[in-house]
Amino acid sequence: MIRQTISKRSQILMGIAAVALLVIAYSYLSYQQHQFNPKDTTIPNLSQFIEGLKKITTKEYGEVWLWADLKATISRHLGGLVVGSLLALVVGLAMGVSPWAESFFAWPVNFFAKIPPTAMMAVYFVIFGTEYKMFVAMIALGIFPTLAQSIYQSAKKDVSDHLIYKAYTLGASHAEVVYNVIFMQTLPRIIEAVRLQVGPALVFLIAAELLVADVGFGYRLRIQSRLLNMNVVYLYLVILGVVFILMDWSLRLKRRFLCPWFGD
Repeated sequence: MIRQTISKRSQILMGIAAVALLVIAYSYLSYQQHQFNPKDTTIPNLSQFIEGLKKITTKEYGEVWLWADLKATISRHLGGLVVGSLLALVVGLAMGVSPWAESFFAWPVNFFAKIPPTAMMAVYFVIFGTEYKMFVAMIALGIFPTLAQSIYQSAKKDVSDHLIYKAYTLGASHAEVVYNVIFMQTLPRIIEAVRLQVGPALVFLIAAELLVADVGFGYRLRIQSRLLNMNVVYLYLVILGVVFILMDWSLRLKRRFLCPWFGD
């Protein structure tokens, strides 16, 4: 049998072993590099990481870098994710329940889904400037087409005609059928589709912050990589990964709480 299941405990142990192996491999590379050049900053050792941690968590340079950058990046990301998800929910559900809306929106949504949002950054800069609303608009419009298509497909395929006809037979209005049958039936898929857009939204945001932001993770990574302060760069990458893994888990937990029948 090719695919086998293992216990949760075994999965945790294997994950810890993989992380330990990565740490050991990195420590060996760092040791070898510092044997060759004790002042090397490209593969920082433990003391350099401690120095980098102090740099990003103290007010030595007028502000706490980590707090300012976290606040800027997460607020932009959440703002864009919420706006894009609401827009996609309205359009996707409309396409799924109305053939008129499906005919109207299908071609434009499909067209914009094929254009990478990073290729449209110049357009966003011209229309929205380079302030908070530009980042939100870029994320929202970047995830909207793909998310709307996912919601549309779920509304079309995951809700059987039998359920809809049964609801109408029991006296439900059109609005009640849309909410109580179609929306509630597709809600787990909607949350899952939003969860899968967390990563792409972050890619769009970091790309924009690298170019025009004066605060945020993308901005700090750009500045510190130019200075070869890789102890700060690596710490920021680790923190970025941990924060958005937690966001991913929170959406999983929300789906389990709101839709316990759906499972994993």
